[in-house]
Amino acid sequence: MKLLRYGPKGQERPGMLDAGGAIRDLSGVIADLRGEALSPEGLARLAALDPASLPKVAGQPRLGPPVAGMTNFVCIGLNYADHAAETGAAIPKEPIVFLKSLGALCGPNDDVVIPRGSTKTDWEVELAIVIGRTARYVPEAQALDHVAGYTICNDVSEREWQLERGGSWDKGKGFDTFGPLGPWLVTKDEVPDPQDLAMFCEVDGQRMQDGSTRTMIFGVAKLVSYVSQCITLHPGDVISTGTPPGVGLGKKPAPVFLRPGQTMRLGIAGLGEQVQRVVAAE
Repeated sequence: MKLLRYGPKGQERPGMLDAGGAIRDLSGVIADLRGEALSPEGLARLAALDPASLPKVAGQPRLGPPVAGMTNFVCIGLNYADHAAETGAAIPKEPIVFLKSLGALCGPNDDVVIPRGSTKTDWEVELAIVIGRTARYVPEAQALDHVAGYTICNDVSEREWQLERGGSWDKGKGFDTFGPLGPWLVTKDEVPDPQDLAMFCEVDGQRMQDGSTRTMIFGVAKLVSYVSQCITLHPGDVISTGTPPGVGLGKKPAPVFLRPGQTMRLGIAGLGEQVQRVVAAE
């Protein structure tokens, strides 16, 4: 299944994408894509529905983040061997974990706002894991039992604030609009191998990132298990799993960063695409 949330910001309704690509309204079935609706039992009930029996949504409404009620927006740094190499960093011995502000969360096609005074705003296409069942001290062998599915995250990053303003990555990752998520939650039954997904990011039509989850250092099961040792994960929580090479910071002979007026397009095989316009902060 492909599950989504549509409508104006703060007023999103739950929906399902049918086989023809039309949005079907789920608000008569569930209140939102949160909590119990994301559990194995909740997803099974949604999968049993006939999409044709659900109201068809007209037009092309705005898409919001595909899950609601998030408690933790977890990110993993330097989790691709080829990305670590382009930045000159050593291969991590354990996952590098940081938190993205919940205020950064936005829809997959919402504008991305460059902060005031920023000259080093960067892109990062990432596979995002959506948690469906509470995970606490989970063994790696059982980790995928706690996963509802997958989506796409653009881990937008302000590199000066991340790397040059006191050493806390969170500062450069948590600006408003720095967490586009979606377009939809693809349930894990439709993603048989999350460690074999092609991914890309373009800026103004120029391919910047062209990678695969095959080069992840720590895979999905390892990450869910690892994070659950220090952070209790709840339904609707997200772990964004790191980015392949091609970020602006790593460009040679000199870094390249985003400017107002540019457009980002990014996608992962089977999970859809995002498109964001880059604008300056007011």
